[in-house]
Amino acid sequence: MGWTEVVIEIAREHAEGLSDALMEAGALSVSVEDADEGTEDEKPLFGEPGMVPKEAAWDHSRVVALTDEDADQAAIVAEAASAIGLQQAPAFTTRSVADADWVRLTQSQFEPIHIGKNIWVVPSWHEAPDPDALILEVDPGLAFGTGSHPTTRLCMEWLEAHPAPGKSVLDYGCGSGILAMVAKKLGAAEVSGVDIDEQAIESAKLNAERNRCEIDFYVPDDFVASKHGEERFDIVVANILSSPLKLMAPMLSSRVAEGGNLILSGVLARQAEEVAAAYAPFIKLGVWAEQDGWVALHGQLGAERAPEPRATADGSK
Repeated sequence: MGWTEVVIEIAREHAEGLSDALMEAGALSVSVEDADEGTEDEKPLFGEPGMVPKEAAWDHSRVVALTDEDADQAAIVAEAASAIGLQQAPAFTTRSVADADWVRLTQSQFEPIHIGKNIWVVPSWHEAPDPDALILEVDPGLAFGTGSHPTTRLCMEWLEAHPAPGKSVLDYGCGSGILAMVAKKLGAAEVSGVDIDEQAIESAKLNAERNRCEIDFYVPDDFVASKHGEERFDIVVANILSSPLKLMAPMLSSRVAEGGNLILSGVLARQAEEVAAAYAPFIKLGVWAEQDGWVALHGQLGAERAPEPRATADGSK
C-alpha cells in the first residue's frame, strides 16, 4: 500500500485552519512548512524546547496532507476549504509516497550517542560501541531526554565529572529519567526523580527498570507526600527551562543539603544572569559550561561565591 501527499501553498491566516479541516476531511496527517524555505525570504520560527512558538505558520505557508493512495484528494481539499469559508478550493499538487519499513527507517536515524568521557546512550536495537563504558539503553520516545540535546549532555557531563558514591540525588523535571540513571550508575546511594508529566514518569520507570537502576519517580504531589517529602539532597539537578526554573528557585534551593550542589540547565546563555539572580538569595550560581548557546549553572549551598567554570581541553575557562 502507498500514500499520496497533497501540497497546498496558502497564506498564513488560513494555514492552521486548513490543516485542522483537512484532518476532519480525511487526511491521515498534516504538517505546515515555510514555503520560502531555502530562499532569502525564509523566516524561521523560534521556540524553546517544550514551548510552542507564538506563530504557528509563515506568511507564505505550505500545508502538506498525507492521504491514502486511493482517496479522492480533490474532494478532501474542497471539503476542507469549504469548512473554513474559502470561496473556492486552493490549487494543489500531489506526490506519491512509496511504501517503506517505517520502523526500520526510523530506527536508522538514531545512532548511539557518546557523551563526556565514558558515557554511551544506546537505543535497544544497537550494540554498545564500548561494552566497558557507562551504558544507558534508552529509546527515543515522548519523554524529553536521550542525550542528544545540549542541556541534557551538559548535565550528564557534570554528573560524570562529579561522581558522588553513596550520596543522594534529586532529578527535578526528570523526563526520560536519563540524568537520574547516570547518577545511579555512578554510585549514588539514593536517587529520586520528579516530573509534572505522568507519561514521563511511566517512561522513566520503564527506562530505570531496563537499565537495572533502583530509582523512585514521582509527580510533584506524590513526591511531597512520600518518604522524601522533607528530604534535602546532596545533588539536585534540574534540566527544565529558564522561566519555571526562576519560579522554582526557593523550592529547588530548599532541597539542597548544606554543602550540596545544585545544577540547572535548559538555560540559554543570554538567560544565565537572570536565572542566577533568581537563586542569589539562596545559593551562588555560575556558568559551569556552555554548549551550542545553552549553559549549565552550578552552585554549592553555603559557598560564598559561585564555583569556577569547567576548564576546556586546552586548560582555558
